[in-house]
Amino acid sequence: MPQMEWVWLCALIIFAILEAATSTLVSLWFIGGSLAAMIAALCGAGVWLQLLLFFAVSAVLLVALRPLAKKYLVPRTQQTNARSNIGKHAVVTERIDTLSGKGAVKIGGVEWSARTPGEAPIEAGAVVRVTDIVGAKVCVVPVTKEEEKA
Repeated sequence: MPQMEWVWLCALIIFAILEAATSTLVSLWFIGGSLAAMIAALCGAGVWLQLLLFFAVSAVLLVALRPLAKKYLVPRTQQTNARSNIGKHAVVTERIDTLSGKGAVKIGGVEWSARTPGEAPIEAGAVVRVTDIVGAKVCVVPVTKEEEKA
């Protein structure tokens, strides 16, 4: 049987190379498990204990570090200024006619080109709610009387 410390050293190196080659955490836990098993092999532990340590340490590191890694390494998406307008109310400044591709609304002092999901036009002065932003146009729907009062 080969000297197990060399097997664990090779495993550690392979896992380290794999970890360095990827942008996500895939084998960090196994590096720690390989290191623990290699130390056990150097101390003269049996193969069964080395394997047990490898799996136990790897599992503990996975359970303990994965949530922390996800919290700090996963990029958080932040809405742009435009996307923050979704859900806001706006006033129609130019009649919205989706069929002819015309219409505008004013949201917080900024005028936007607008369209509706349906074919029915919306007259100037009406209050609408922004449902989406597609390119440089906002998608709007008329605000109901109940929504206006709320």
